[in-house]
Amino acid sequence: MAKILLVDDEASVVDFLQQELAFEDYDVITAEDGQQAYDLYLAQKDSLDLIILDWMLPKMDGLEVLRRIRKHDTIPVIMMTARDYVGDKVAGLDGGADDYITKPFDTEELLARIRVILRHQSQANDTQAVYQYADLELDTKARQVHRNQRLVQLTQREYELLLTLMQHAESTLSRDELLDQVWGVDFEGQPNIVDVYVRYLRHKIDTEASHKLIHTVRGVGYCLRDDANV
Repeated sequence: MAKILLVDDEASVVDFLQQELAFEDYDVITAEDGQQAYDLYLAQKDSLDLIILDWMLPKMDGLEVLRRIRKHDTIPVIMMTARDYVGDKVAGLDGGADDYITKPFDTEELLARIRVILRHQSQANDTQAVYQYADLELDTKARQVHRNQRLVQLTQREYELLLTLMQHAESTLSRDELLDQVWGVDFEGQPNIVDVYVRYLRHKIDTEASHKLIHTVRGVGYCLRDDANV
């Protein structure tokens, strides 16, 4: 049974979502402010599988909670907020969120996003292999990535995207293929989410390296290729 930390300061939202998640056989613990959320995370991080985190919280906002968590962990985090400004979504994703959902939302959409994230997490945990390409190494057992022996900190979604690119090294994957493999066929967001995460990944993988590994191919897809002329 997957364990979820649900964080929101609206009691009605927490009560409703807790019931819905429990009905789907998730073990749910809740927090009503940012400090409580972070304390619960520290106390139970070894047993948590996912965090659903509201942005606007008392004592410590959700973005600050997320930033603190990302200093320790790549646990999947879905940001949940009433703010629908694109800049806020970018800030949340830049801060390390794996997904973002805006209130009001359909409960089935949230449940679908949860299933996708947990499925990919389970698949990654079941795989025990080391992928090596050029000076890039991804260890699925330790869940660590190194570029030229430098440890690279990735979010869960960034990790899954890089793993997919490494599993298909030197092959071009279209945006739709990456959406299906990383986000799942039931993902209902915009396809340009792929471009956003590739940009994050490039910043972490290629910025400090002597040459690029992640390439755009004719504007239709991406590939992992060592110094390729694309």
